[in-house]
Amino acid sequence: MSTRHNIILTGLAALVVAGLVTYRAGAAPKASKASGGPSAVQVDVATVINRPIIDWHEYSGRLQAVDNVQIRPQVSGTITAVRFKDGALVKKGDVLFIIDPRPYVAAVDRARADVVAAQASVAYTASDERRGQRLLAENAIARRDVEAKRNAAREAAAKLQAAKATLESAELDLEHTKITAPISGRASRANVTVGNVVSASAAPALTSLVSVSHLYAAFDMDERGFLTVSAELRAPGAQAPMVQLRLADEKGYPHKGKLVFIDNQLNPSSGTILARALFNNPDGALVPGLYARLRVEEGAQHPAVLIDQTAIGTDQDKRFVLLVDAKNHVQYRQVRLGGQYDGLQIIDKGLAPGDRIVVNGLQRVRPGMSVAPHIVAMAAPPALAVADIDGNS
Repeated sequence: MSTRHNIILTGLAALVVAGLVTYRAGAAPKASKASGGPSAVQVDVATVINRPIIDWHEYSGRLQAVDNVQIRPQVSGTITAVRFKDGALVKKGDVLFIIDPRPYVAAVDRARADVVAAQASVAYTASDERRGQRLLAENAIARRDVEAKRNAAREAAAKLQAAKATLESAELDLEHTKITAPISGRASRANVTVGNVVSASAAPALTSLVSVSHLYAAFDMDERGFLTVSAELRAPGAQAPMVQLRLADEKGYPHKGKLVFIDNQLNPSSGTILARALFNNPDGALVPGLYARLRVEEGAQHPAVLIDQTAIGTDQDKRFVLLVDAKNHVQYRQVRLGGQYDGLQIIDKGLAPGDRIVVNGLQRVRPGMSVAPHIVAMAAPPALAVADIDGNS
């Protein structure tokens, strides 16, 4: 009885296993039909930007004053007044220092008196000469005496000219007792104060003035940049290249100027040549000596393809992007990089306007795959992009 019972249980177990196998075999095809195969990978896709840009070359430089004047006395004497505040803006002709004028007033008075005396001598000798000429006509005087009178008249005229020159020199010295600003600009501090005696022959600078309304930015231009700019300047109707400037605490390049000077020889040890750009400075924000970043315009604007740097992949020494075609298939595309602008990469070769590329999820797709593109916008630059050909912005 026990053996028969075991045989029955074994048979029932076999029937259950067979039923499960049959059920699973029939259910699998239905699940496969429901899934419809593997789904396409979703990636962010953007259309490349095609904009006109201007190529620039970036340099480091220092600001310099257009005019830098050391104020020194031209006459000796005691400083009696300082007429400006340290660091003040002054205008051309403003009085800065006064040297005691009294000795020079006396010298002018003395020179004027000498002029009056010389004028009287001229009048007398001229009259005496005319009288001698009349007497000579009447044979009442010797010709030698007439010649002596003529010589005395000429000496008196010469002495009058010398007296007038002395007066002009004295008046000039008196004028120099008021030391005025030769240019408009910002004054330094007064190095000599009231009561000190200064000498015209060996005097320290009383102060200095630097112009403010315009400033130079001096920088060393490399050989390649020099050759490019020189070729542009030789073209018919060429204008000075534009130069843009920013200070250490500024973003972008808010100051606009023009290239006004390139030196006459290249430094063979550094391979650079000195250049200067001129900038307006109406508010005085630019100060001589400040460090500045500059970029020089090179060439006319031209169309360029710009993309996000995150879309660029590296394949050994090659750069590539993954293109998404009209059927949403991924294609490998090798590209040649140019410069950069505001985080965007310039593509010199490999892409055309209207191309769509993967900008996010590059590592999750391979060439030939089908993707589900999620369209996003490429970071857009201003209407007229400015390209830094050094890759700095």
